[in-house]
Amino acid sequence: MSSKQRNEERAAKLAAMRAEQQRKDRRSKILIFGTTGAVVLGLAAATAIPLINQAERQKELEAAANAPIEGVEEFTDLSSNHVEGTVDYATTPPVGGDHNTVWQNCGVYTEPVTDENVVHSLEHGAVWIAYSPDLSTDDVAILTDKAKGEAYALVSPYEALDASVTLSAWGLQLKVDDPADPRIDAFLERYLQGEQTLEPGAACSGGVGTPAA
Repeated sequence: MSSKQRNEERAAKLAAMRAEQQRKDRRSKILIFGTTGAVVLGLAAATAIPLINQAERQKELEAAANAPIEGVEEFTDLSSNHVEGTVDYATTPPVGGDHNTVWQNCGVYTEPVTDENVVHSLEHGAVWIAYSPDLSTDDVAILTDKAKGEAYALVSPYEALDASVTLSAWGLQLKVDDPADPRIDAFLERYLQGEQTLEPGAACSGGVGTPAA
């Protein structure tokens, strides 16, 4: 074999080796991109599904809030004067009427709060979740979770309730025995700063009381 033939043979082998290496590189890239794409799609799906579910739940909640909520009582012709001292309210807990000049700060309380101050908060669009003091710790936690992040929700124990939980907004009240009752969420959705609010946008902080949460 001549020197020229040997050089040509070596060049052919090198070309074949380079072609094989390029083929392997292309296959590796395809595998990498394919795996990365699958991971990205998986992550996107993992993110999208909870968001879709959350949007569906919110849609269902809004529908329930916009429909008549079973068990809600309405009270009309409520006065709203600022007064000193105690007030003899027609409902327990009260849903409106004359009240103290200072509102109760919204939030979660572990001790009873004063009716006259809370009624002022209702005037500002608050919803008061009052619960029986003998309610279990787990049930109280369900109620406090519902109030988290809500600037106009107020939660507190209340003596002598005739239901485990009573929700009050200005002129409106709902009594339930199960803290997981879906009507609670519908009530909050509809009446937190809802259409019943006498003073929309008025504060539910800067008044009296120090919430535990």
